[in-house]
Amino acid sequence: MRSSSESSKGKKRQREAEIDDDSGDKNEILSLEDCLTFNDTLAALRMMRAQFPNIDKVSIQPFILQSQLYSSLKDRTEVDRELECLKREKVVRVFKLNTGQDDHAIMFLDDYLKQIDHVLSRFEERMQRGMEIFQWFKTHVIDCKLEPSIGHQELCSLLSLGGKIKDEDISLLINAGLINRQLIDPNVYWFAIPSIGSVLKGISQGRKELISLLKRTKYKEMMMTTLQKKRLRFSSLDMRFHIRDLIGSGYLRTVQSPTGLLVQLSKD
Repeated sequence: MRSSSESSKGKKRQREAEIDDDSGDKNEILSLEDCLTFNDTLAALRMMRAQFPNIDKVSIQPFILQSQLYSSLKDRTEVDRELECLKREKVVRVFKLNTGQDDHAIMFLDDYLKQIDHVLSRFEERMQRGMEIFQWFKTHVIDCKLEPSIGHQELCSLLSLGGKIKDEDISLLINAGLINRQLIDPNVYWFAIPSIGSVLKGISQGRKELISLLKRTKYKEMMMTTLQKKRLRFSSLDMRFHIRDLIGSGYLRTVQSPTGLLVQLSKD
């Protein structure tokens, strides 16, 4: 009989294989109108991961906003349930973002580990010692703590499984962008995606620019095929990324018309 840990690892491997088999080329040629909705949370995550835009001068692994996931599936309760399962199976991690009260990013665990390794390779060039704290973080903290936040005492306790830690070790993790101190409670940290800062700025600015664009139209609406071709001045993320985000967060809605899908402002 297989143990629960073996079963969990088996599921993780199966999901990872599904991700690796996905074809980015195929997804690139699909318009947003053709792939706006899904019946399965993992299928939606895989598609949006493959469609994540290439960003010049920023090395960031693909991530999906939770609002984008909500835009693609009808039953949000089911989405939350399936997302929780994917977290428990260590297929994805969920991160709280500072771009809005309810903003969360979802990243496949393997992509997150690659992101950490990329940041650590730059740190390693500048540091002669202290790098072991990052390995302890990956081995003892990430693998054990699946929630978006962690308390100071619990963080120190898990890190100490690797060896003796010092106050400056926590500062190293903060400086590397792996954790952020909560404003409300400084003894609690949010897990973070390293090097995401400039992209977060683009999310906020792109939202404002897209809403402003639709507000300037006569009926506060535009055909999806037309809107998707527009270029944003203040965001390095593409229009498809922002349309999904704003539909899922309730600022935009889609309406089927005789000539195709319309995107309308739903909030002023």
